[in-house]
Amino acid sequence: MTRLAVASAVALLMAGASLPAAHGQGLIPADFFNAPIDPASPAEIEANTLSFDNATNTITASGDVVLKRGGYTLTGQNLVYNRTSSDARFTGEVTIKDPSGNLTETKDLTLTGGMKQAFLDAMTITTYDGARITADSTDYDAALQTLLINASYAPCGECIDSKGRRIGWSMKSKRIVSNSVDHSLSMEQPTLELLGIPVAWLPYLWLPDTSNETLNRIPKPTYAYTEKTGHSLAFSSLVYSSRWTDIILTPTLMSRQGLLVGAEWVQRFEKGSFSIKASGLYQRDQSAFTFADAKRDWRGAIQTSGTFTPIEDWTVGWSYTAFTDAAYLPDYTRNDAKASTNQVFATHLSEDTYFDARIQHFNQLGNVTAASQGEQGRTLPALSFERINEIGPGLGRIEISGRLLGVQRDLDSVGRSLTDAAGGKVPYTFGYAGMKQHATFQVGWQNQYIGAGGFVATPYLGGRADVAYYDGSSPTLPGATTLWSATPIAAMDVRFPMAASDGSTVHLIEPIAQLVYRGSNTSKVGITNDNAQSFVFDDTNLFSYNRFSGTDRQETGLRANIGGRYQVSFADDSYFEIVAGQSFQLAGANAFSLTDPTQMSVGSGLDRGASYAVLGAYGTVKPGLTFGGKVQVDTGTGKVMRGGAGANFAQDGYSAGLTYNFIAAKQAAGILSDQHEIYAEAGVPVAEYWTISAFSYWDLLNNSWTKGGLGLKYDDGYLMLGANATKSNATVDDTTITATFAIKAPAGLNLGYSRAFTAGQ
Repeated sequence: MTRLAVASAVALLMAGASLPAAHGQGLIPADFFNAPIDPASPAEIEANTLSFDNATNTITASGDVVLKRGGYTLTGQNLVYNRTSSDARFTGEVTIKDPSGNLTETKDLTLTGGMKQAFLDAMTITTYDGARITADSTDYDAALQTLLINASYAPCGECIDSKGRRIGWSMKSKRIVSNSVDHSLSMEQPTLELLGIPVAWLPYLWLPDTSNETLNRIPKPTYAYTEKTGHSLAFSSLVYSSRWTDIILTPTLMSRQGLLVGAEWVQRFEKGSFSIKASGLYQRDQSAFTFADAKRDWRGAIQTSGTFTPIEDWTVGWSYTAFTDAAYLPDYTRNDAKASTNQVFATHLSEDTYFDARIQHFNQLGNVTAASQGEQGRTLPALSFERINEIGPGLGRIEISGRLLGVQRDLDSVGRSLTDAAGGKVPYTFGYAGMKQHATFQVGWQNQYIGAGGFVATPYLGGRADVAYYDGSSPTLPGATTLWSATPIAAMDVRFPMAASDGSTVHLIEPIAQLVYRGSNTSKVGITNDNAQSFVFDDTNLFSYNRFSGTDRQETGLRANIGGRYQVSFADDSYFEIVAGQSFQLAGANAFSLTDPTQMSVGSGLDRGASYAVLGAYGTVKPGLTFGGKVQVDTGTGKVMRGGAGANFAQDGYSAGLTYNFIAAKQAAGILSDQHEIYAEAGVPVAEYWTISAFSYWDLLNNSWTKGGLGLKYDDGYLMLGANATKSNATVDDTTITATFAIKAPAGLNLGYSRAFTAGQ
């Protein structure tokens, strides 16, 4: 058969027609390129690159192009579709194979009929992350969007592993719109499949991107069990979704309490978003709760939050929670926090300036009566300001900071009193009724000088001013009080780092000495202590100029901090580091030896002339082992006063962790016995993708476990399924069981951007 005859046959084939019978008389086989193309047969196209050129209005598949339909296979290097003329054409050499295996070659082949439709109906786009987007009808809307009709998206490509097992997840949709400017993705009537099994359907879904953070927000069913609620199954449904709005309904069926209905409205704007959540139920079994306020027919809560960026470097927002009783949210696993914060705020953050303004109202969550909520403070207001000004090369910098804290309480916040060794009561008071205002302003200069041999000296000069007022409404702290205070501050930090290396291992030894002078004997600059109630002396704050956690307290007098650091780094990125030292009160009042109603400095180790010695050690051994520990030692007696050590290992799916914590008795604080606790956890792969895990807390003093749990997890890198059970050794059975799943995307995946999905060629 002549080349012209073959070309004629191919042309008829491309038009979707059968060859005339005359072509089959002796010269050519009866099955030579005459099998008709079934319009209903699946079509497939593969190519290294799919690109769009808006200037010429063309779509080009290039690099090992393969087009298949109805048993026919066309291969070439470039296939161009002209959207203006609707022409589809192979350029260059083309090979054609028919269902019987007959082959022919030609050049510059124009597609028509069934094979042209095959090109348009079966594009496969494979991203560089391995994700695959397929479509059986494709159109391209302007330069910004890709429209995929009857499409599917799967981050795991074919989602079949090397052993032929189905893995991961996929999303099938009647229509997908991928926006290549903002990376958003919208889907009409999407169906979510897990391991190839359809599990959820939505009328519409809009996603800002396909990151793991976004995928975790997709509504999904969850299972849980608690003694208070029984078995519960929650079905989240996205009943309405657009680029700007989501409305989610979440009915939860509970075997013990009935039906809990939840709803959420999420509204997005160009420069922010807000959400409103509400949930509630009519309780079937009030006897499940011991808290009096929880024994009611109707319980529920409303929560709202929002954040906006009205101008560059500024964020404003709010959060608010209202509930029938403070135990509702934790009882129904809506919130596992111990408190909620109602607030409005504005924050500015730039390279050298930070400003934050808030009005806040705190509510405890749990078995807390409405009357006792009056012990929680309201900040009216809380203002913070920090700025750093670099003076110039070699001249150092100026640091400026300020804070205004206003606190209002209806009642004294009094904790449980403990009993000391002599049988006396040790009260804990965390706040006083009434109104308190405290303003602080601090300015300082510091610079770093590097001398011969690497000697480093960093001087600091500055000052702090405080003014505070308390109206004396508390019966335990009567009488209005005003306090003015000015504190000059001078400090010097000197270090001499010394390094040695043998080419693969690097050793660093760094002696450190600080001298800090705060020229005031007034430590209680805030009168009452509302924001400096937490303190543990360890290696992380050994070399700090002021160790109090808030502005209501400050260090005073002259103090020296002496210690050093040793670090060794190995060629395989393993390392070991030790930081150790001690602090000495040389002159003036020791702020940590003063009584405080929160008892936060009692037994801290700084409430004496020579502090406890502290040490912290950390390290990593490749592959997979990390460890660390901290210790406080009373140098006078050699007794360990506080310590902790832990190690974690993870490799090839196996994991293990062990942590030990110890706190010595503090007689003056009413803690009469040492506290010892061990935490252990382990994870063991039982099959590929499957891991069993367990954890437990053990109280060594009482020789009993305090909490434990078991877990089972499936994770193939794209899909995670998990079930966990926990139980505490408490007087009330609080067994909790949960089951859920999470879908994941490859790192760095953005629909619309890949080596096989590019724009502007």
